[in-house]
Amino acid sequence: MAIVRAYEPADLAAVADLMEDLGYPTTVDEMQRRMDVIASNPFYHTFVAEQDGQVVGMIGIRISTNYEVDDVVTYISALVVKKELQGQGIGKQLIHYVEDWSIRNGSNILYLTSGIKEERKAAHEMYKKLGFEITGYRFVKRHK
Repeated sequence: MAIVRAYEPADLAAVADLMEDLGYPTTVDEMQRRMDVIASNPFYHTFVAEQDGQVVGMIGIRISTNYEVDDVVTYISALVVKKELQGQGIGKQLIHYVEDWSIRNGSNILYLTSGIKEERKAAHEMYKKLGFEITGYRFVKRHK
């Protein structure tokens, strides 16, 4: 069983490595720039799963209010577990940690988005088992 805790700067290289398992190869320098921006925003929080002294997963969240509901919403922006350890309950543990953290911090709605890639199917099944419902689509437009 992993221990979930707040991200620390010493976790940077491990988190950069995890981005590859998420499908976004990232250098340590790129991750450092991202984490600097994230750390400067009080509405963003990052937690890691540690097992046997190694970071084996991470979850990044942001807290927001919305136009359409009065509730404070927690968005899961990133969730990844080391590829070779997937299916062992670490992702579920990270989500449960964030659920508890969110409730303690005044948020009772949890959102996440996930790509429709074939390799995400197992994750989608986990989300459904944890009580998440498919409620819509995500549309993306990239400006050049």
